[in-house]
Amino acid sequence: MGRIHFRSKDEQRKKMEAEPPREYRREFEIRSVDQTEERKIEQREGKFCRKYFPEKIMEITQLPEECISHIISLTSPRDACRSSLVSPLFRSVADSDVVWERFLPSDYRNAISQSVVFPVLNAMPKKSLYFHLYHNPVIIGDGNMSFSLDKTSGKKCYMIGARGLSITWGDTPQYWQWSPLPESRFPEVAKLKDVWWLHVVANVDTRILSPQTTYAAYLVSKLERAQHGRRHWWEPPGVRGFDRRPVNLRVYFEGLEDGDVLSVVLDPPSDMPQLPQDRGDGWKEIEMGNFFNENGEDGVVSCSLKEVSGKGPWSGLVVEGIELRPKASSYKHG
Repeated sequence: MGRIHFRSKDEQRKKMEAEPPREYRREFEIRSVDQTEERKIEQREGKFCRKYFPEKIMEITQLPEECISHIISLTSPRDACRSSLVSPLFRSVADSDVVWERFLPSDYRNAISQSVVFPVLNAMPKKSLYFHLYHNPVIIGDGNMSFSLDKTSGKKCYMIGARGLSITWGDTPQYWQWSPLPESRFPEVAKLKDVWWLHVVANVDTRILSPQTTYAAYLVSKLERAQHGRRHWWEPPGVRGFDRRPVNLRVYFEGLEDGDVLSVVLDPPSDMPQLPQDRGDGWKEIEMGNFFNENGEDGVVSCSLKEVSGKGPWSGLVVEGIELRPKASSYKHG
């Protein structure tokens, strides 16, 4: 008979370390994946550096606060928020006015000084002001324009309210009606009653926009279906034309009217692409076109909605305004 060899505990341990059983290898692989994911989370929250590189944290925290604030101000708002999680010192520096003043547009005071709430805005800490202007566009000037910031870049966004637009026959009650709506940021919106010639234009001086930025223009509107106003029994109540005929959208610099024309149906049936997008604030938007603002020296940019073929009547469109914001950003309410 062969002899049975019993391994000692030390021999068993050495064998498992050299070649662990399959179930142990599987457990080790799972644990490695979990640790990798956990490490990513820790790094994102600012804990990775504190745990694995405490000596690096000690080195940078020995710098004067002015140097740290200058370094952070050369990054981005998102990076500054992440830096505030590294340590109490970083939080103090990353949340300081010195840092967030750099993220605000250089001429932001010129814009907010036109608001009736300027004293309140001017007294805010700069970080609070930055996020307030993202979440809460402020009405400026004569009440027909709003100013806000793009959350990611801090670049300027403007919306020209309906009263600030050039609307053909807009002052003729037979064709357009002006009234307040609770979901609008402006005192009045324009409601289209009945026209055959539709033309709405926003003219914006490029000097007020952020330089070296590609902007997109958006028509902010909705369609309102009234229970009256049919001319023929087969027409949908209150809305005519927008579900069957396209309108032309175009963005161009004044004097250079050869820009691309986008032909879209504002109220498309379900089997067509749904180009108007819900903004989450009671309105829909559709991109009209884009342009590059180099240094604000290109004069006036015009954003046009036009349909003047006279092929049929239009009604039911409610216009809040036309918004200009950096191309990479998307609107998200509040």
